[in-house]
Amino acid sequence: MVARPDPDELLRRVQAEASRAKRGKLTVFFGAAPGVGKTYAMLEAARSERDLKRDVVIGVVETHGRYDTAALCIGLDLLPKKKIDHKGVPLEELDTDAILARKPGIVLIDELAHANVEGSRHPKRWQDVEEILGAGIDVYTTLNVQHLESLNDVVAQITGVVVRETVPDSVLEAADDVRIIDLPPDELLERLADGKVYLPEQARRAIDHFFQKGNLIALRELALRRTAARVDEQMRVYQRAHGIDRAWPVAERLLVCLSPSPSSIRLARAARRMATELRAEWIAAYIETPAALRLPGADRARVATNLRFAEQLGAEVVTLSGANAAEETLRYARSRNVTKIVVGRPTYPRWREILRASFLDQIVRASEGIDVYVISGESDADGDGAAARTRADTTSSSRTSAVPYFASAAMVACAVLASWLLFGQSQLPDIVMVHLLAVVLVAMRFGYAASLLATVLSVLTVDFFFVPPYFSFAVTDFRHVVMFGVMFVVALVISGLAKRIREQADAARQREQRTAILYAMTRDLAIARSMEPLVAAATRHLHDIFDSRVAILLPGPDGTPKSTFEDPWSFVPDEKVAGVVAWVWEHEQAAGLATDTLPSADALALPLRGPQGKVGVLGMQPTDPRRFVDPEQRRLLELFASQVAAAIERVQLAGDAQKKQLEIEAERLRSSLLSSVSHDLRTPLAVVTGAASSLLEDEGTLPAHARRELLETIHEETLRLTRLVRNLLDMTRLASGALRVTKEWQPLEEIVGAALGRVEDRLGQREVKVDLPTGLPLVPIDAVLLEQVLINLLENAAKYTPQGSPIELVARASGEGKERVVTVDIADRGPGVPADELTRVFEKFFRLTREGKTGGAGLGLAICKGVVEAHGGRIWAENRDGGGARFRFTLPLEGDPPELAPPSLS
Repeated sequence: MVARPDPDELLRRVQAEASRAKRGKLTVFFGAAPGVGKTYAMLEAARSERDLKRDVVIGVVETHGRYDTAALCIGLDLLPKKKIDHKGVPLEELDTDAILARKPGIVLIDELAHANVEGSRHPKRWQDVEEILGAGIDVYTTLNVQHLESLNDVVAQITGVVVRETVPDSVLEAADDVRIIDLPPDELLERLADGKVYLPEQARRAIDHFFQKGNLIALRELALRRTAARVDEQMRVYQRAHGIDRAWPVAERLLVCLSPSPSSIRLARAARRMATELRAEWIAAYIETPAALRLPGADRARVATNLRFAEQLGAEVVTLSGANAAEETLRYARSRNVTKIVVGRPTYPRWREILRASFLDQIVRASEGIDVYVISGESDADGDGAAARTRADTTSSSRTSAVPYFASAAMVACAVLASWLLFGQSQLPDIVMVHLLAVVLVAMRFGYAASLLATVLSVLTVDFFFVPPYFSFAVTDFRHVVMFGVMFVVALVISGLAKRIREQADAARQREQRTAILYAMTRDLAIARSMEPLVAAATRHLHDIFDSRVAILLPGPDGTPKSTFEDPWSFVPDEKVAGVVAWVWEHEQAAGLATDTLPSADALALPLRGPQGKVGVLGMQPTDPRRFVDPEQRRLLELFASQVAAAIERVQLAGDAQKKQLEIEAERLRSSLLSSVSHDLRTPLAVVTGAASSLLEDEGTLPAHARRELLETIHEETLRLTRLVRNLLDMTRLASGALRVTKEWQPLEEIVGAALGRVEDRLGQREVKVDLPTGLPLVPIDAVLLEQVLINLLENAAKYTPQGSPIELVARASGEGKERVVTVDIADRGPGVPADELTRVFEKFFRLTREGKTGGAGLGLAICKGVVEAHGGRIWAENRDGGGARFRFTLPLEGDPPELAPPSLS
């Protein structure tokens, strides 16, 4: 049945294809065992591609001395291997840099599971292949089924050989093409006997151990099943892409419960196999209960290792928090629609289940429709030595101090003494309550184990000291036996409740601290408006959360990330870490400590990616090198890194937007200036040109007064041009930030007098009333600039008021201390300013329209505003009662004026 394709599925498919188009194609020649002909088939396919004119090179090919295989290499370019000195022994490895520099069409890389020599860029060859694929180069490679990570323990059980070199299943699953190279076991054994697989001595050892017919049959089945599962997955992808209904309406989803136990590795592998067979998603979960917060460091490290191992196998790893592990597991399982739960078999004695139901029992009883699979809790197939070391580590890590137990005994002794002094041997209920109080105090302060000891000691001491026959553990009255039983049970319940309350309080305290840090970091990042405070805030918070020194590296002028901000929580990357940072910046993937790329570095580097792309690199140098082995800590760090990247990009975008705004303003100013020049300069230039032409063409016919009028016209229009050009230049200085204010203590009277003298001809018959009190203090001003302000304001008053109307200029000092200012008013009796334009008159190129008046360029008041604000003052306009306008500005009186020497009498 064909249905309409799912649009979301089509979109995901298009996005996936677009992403894969940038990567090279991976072709895996997959076999059941060495000798089936994988390398031979790979070389034949490579020669076919070469015949199609593709650029094919050999990176690594292992012929194992086989002539037929070596013959196929003839005619193919062979890249030299990289020489590495390992403990004085020269060794050769795949040269990844040479391949990236050559950038061929196809590169042949044999033995995908090979482990590189120490000191190489990557520990495993498959990681080199991933980097080469990321550069857009196609790769042909070979792989045996025993090297798949999820089948490692199965192969060990079948063959008795533990394979050390493994490849994550996700690498094979991501391959574009998997070609199964199959050979029947009998033919393979014949090839081995004929020396076509190994040299004779190696062949004899192989036949005695790995290459037994039963082993080869089992490995062949594993390889065929694994390939069949891949083909089935391809078919299901095709069905979804083309809208074909699936035959299975309900999807399977597995949840495996991991713990600090070393058998969790076995659980993860079993869950992976089940998920593969069922074609299901699978989740690896660790439940962090309040009690788990106080696990020894070795156990916490083992939890991190187990989770990371499950993540490498392809699981979705989660860490959950809850008071009851079983309840939290089932709650999460139901929220994710889990159909099967995989747990380990309990390994502790059965008598512990009498006191409390086991995790397995709680899961089984409350599963309600979810299948529960129990896997045996045997140790991982790493040998008895590893298991012994694990047990030794667990034993050593579980040792606790004896102080709580001595304190418990001392608390019970105090209860006995207090009871003896207060009640003697007659008030048994009160004595029991005192001992129960001691148990509560011990449980609150020293934990559950110490409270159990206090419970037992309390029952024994009450019997010995306060129950007849005294000073004996014998009990003659059955009522006392019941009392002891009730006392013991109550003490146990109280101890358990106190333990739970204490654990919940500890967990709540940790959650509160984490939440507070998250909130503080988010707040500080949000309020940062420039890069330096943002980087300082991010560095400080990351240091507090992860107990690590931090380096936030941003791209410099040359495009490479550099550390430009230093504080007590940061570190400067050394040469090795700098190489890790450069690799992370180029490939946009995490590298360094606790990763599979350059893991020998002492710092972890993560790419900082914002919505618009990469913005920098985050370096973390933890105090505990194992901190970021925990996948949960890595995910938390990646979350913080994404927040920091988004904040950095926001600041960068804000800076870019500000630059763009400045460019827009500059362009607007340039356009307005050009418009002003074309409009306001045209009239006076035309007048000057006409008057000058008349004078030049005069042959003595013009009367003297006409010639004088023409000269006066030229003079007036020239002055007008001078004022306009001066205003344009001043406005340009203000807009570009080139205006510099040089303040000196000056008497305002001199500035006012100079300004009035320069505008005397433009004031005409107007009376200017000047009111400057004799006690007016000196003012810190730039005399030239302030004089220009007064000139512009006086010219503006003359321009918009009728001839003969008065103009007032008044100055007053007011305020105290730091609030002291000098206020200057220039008022007229003209028509005033419309109320809705009182604030706009100070905008650039804004001009009031008055009948019979030319508005000018509209820059005079804008210049006044810029100069006054550069002095730290403010300027505004208002209308006067009775008509007219008042322009007022203030000048702050900052500091103390110099003392003037008294005039000398001579």
